[in-house]
Amino acid sequence: MAIWHLLNNPDTRFHDLGPNHYTQRTNPDTRKRGHIRQLEALGYNVTLTPATAA
Repeated sequence: MAIWHLLNNPDTRFHDLGPNHYTQRTNPDTRKRGHIRQLEALGYNVTLTPATAA
């Protein structure tokens, strides 16, 4: 759909958001909860323990 807007209006310019756009704007806690929900929906019991530094 974005390509249609770019081709339909010659004054429209594409602005690349960069490779880290979504990773910088995603809350880690929200991602963690989402992954837990997905695993639980697949029938897994999820227990998280913090990783230890090597």
